[in-house]
Amino acid sequence: MNRHRTAASVLLAAGALLAGALTAATPSAAVEAPAPSSFRQQQTPGFWTAERMRAATPLDVTAAPGPGSHRSAAPAIRPTSVPPTPADSPAPADSPAPAASPASFPQPGGAWTGGGAIVKTSGRVFFTFNGRTASCSGDSITSANGSTVITAGHCVKYQGAWHTNWIFVPAYDNGNAPYGQWSATKTFATTQWAASEDMNMDVGLAVVAPLNGQKLSQAVGAQGIQFNGGYNKKMYSFGFPAAAPYDGTKLIYCSANSGKDFLLTKDHSLSCNMTGGSSGGPWFQDFNEATGLGTQVSVNSFGYNFLPNTMYGPYFGNEAKAAYDQAQSA
Repeated sequence: MNRHRTAASVLLAAGALLAGALTAATPSAAVEAPAPSSFRQQQTPGFWTAERMRAATPLDVTAAPGPGSHRSAAPAIRPTSVPPTPADSPAPADSPAPAASPASFPQPGGAWTGGGAIVKTSGRVFFTFNGRTASCSGDSITSANGSTVITAGHCVKYQGAWHTNWIFVPAYDNGNAPYGQWSATKTFATTQWAASEDMNMDVGLAVVAPLNGQKLSQAVGAQGIQFNGGYNKKMYSFGFPAAAPYDGTKLIYCSANSGKDFLLTKDHSLSCNMTGGSSGGPWFQDFNEATGLGTQVSVNSFGYNFLPNTMYGPYFGNEAKAAYDQAQSA
């Protein structure tokens, strides 16, 4: 993690913290048409070589809160939960199962060595942004189409442009893709992120094409997900941070009792030292260390430069559910 931070910058991306001024968003005088909340992907076949994946840099961004970004209470709505999906396929013969070891709680940031479903459902996300190769993290979630990945909004669209050459690599292993590269056919974001990149709504999704005759959830399984589940839970966060002191080669996790942002957003908060590249990695409540399954309730999103070792993740409310429903029916 970059320790040289000024007191005025905000990080979206859980990336390397950049020094920059936090300024209020300036409303546009013109009335603009709503930004589309989905994008039909553009792919260059064979683009993502092992070398390109290793060289991809974390998406580092700084931004002010968008219109409507403020600290507000989540509505008291009955939670909606979707259970996990087991994988149809065993692990590849050349991918030995990691040696299991007890997980630590709380854990401010360390390599996940417990095995389980999380090793396959989580992975790195790669894409082209502003002419460069960049990376985030993501997770396979249960969906009607069996082909949905959830990540952060800025991992599908940032600075008004949708990323291209978007792929998901579950169980990423230092340039290797033991379960293949899953190319997105379409990417999605909450309406609020697509329109104004509102920090409260930093949620993105992708629908990926079948690979070798299988859908994503058949190949690697899929985690459960919950909307409107409330705050202050025992939480586990996962991702592939690629900025120092991490290098993007390992699945890293944090665990602690979560809280709530007391400054600008209605996000969850968690003690965690993950860095750039971990953006979009899943947060779970009810996480079972033995099975590696949990109920996803957020993603790694941003951190304040003046509050080191704390990660924030968007609250999965009605807005996130609407984006999820749009993606899973695509």
